[in-house]
Amino acid sequence: MYNLINNQIGLIHFIASVLALVFGSAVLVMTKGSKIHSRAGYLYVVSMVVMLATAFMLYNLFGKWGIFHYFAVVSSCTLILGMIPILVRNQIKNWAYLHFSFMYWSVIGLYAAFVSEMLTRIPEVPFYNMVGLATAGVMLVGGILFGINKAKWSRMMIEISKNK
Repeated sequence: MYNLINNQIGLIHFIASVLALVFGSAVLVMTKGSKIHSRAGYLYVVSMVVMLATAFMLYNLFGKWGIFHYFAVVSSCTLILGMIPILVRNQIKNWAYLHFSFMYWSVIGLYAAFVSEMLTRIPEVPFYNMVGLATAGVMLVGGILFGINKAKWSRMMIEISKNK
C-alpha cells in the first residue's frame, strides 16, 4: 500500500478534504439561513475550492488524468451551481431550494469521494469496483434521503426564501 500523503500538494488536499467534510456535515445538520450556517457554508466552499484545485494537481495514482479528476469536475459544477443562487438570490424565485439542492449533492459527492478513497486503500481489492461501489452506494443513500425529505425541505426553503 502506498502512502496516504505523497507531497505538499497531497497534504494540502488532505487537510482541505477533512475541513470540507467537517464543515459540509455541519452545514447539513444546522438550522438553514442562520449566521452560523452561512459562515460554516462559506468555510465549506473555501475548503472545497482548495481541495478541488489541489485535486487537479495530483497525478500520483495513474500519472495522468484519472477517474477522480472527472469526479472533481462534477464536484466543481455542483459547488458552483450551489453558490449561484446565493449570489443572485434577488433574481431567482426559488433560490434557497436551488442552493440547498446543489449544496446537498455537493456534500453527498464529497462523502462518496471519501468512501471511495478509503475503500481503494484496502489491499488487493479491485480499484474500479471499489470506486463504483462506494460512489453508487453513497449516492443511492443520499438520493433516498433526498427523496424522503424533499417535500419537507422544499417547504423549509420556501420559508427561508420569503424571509431573506
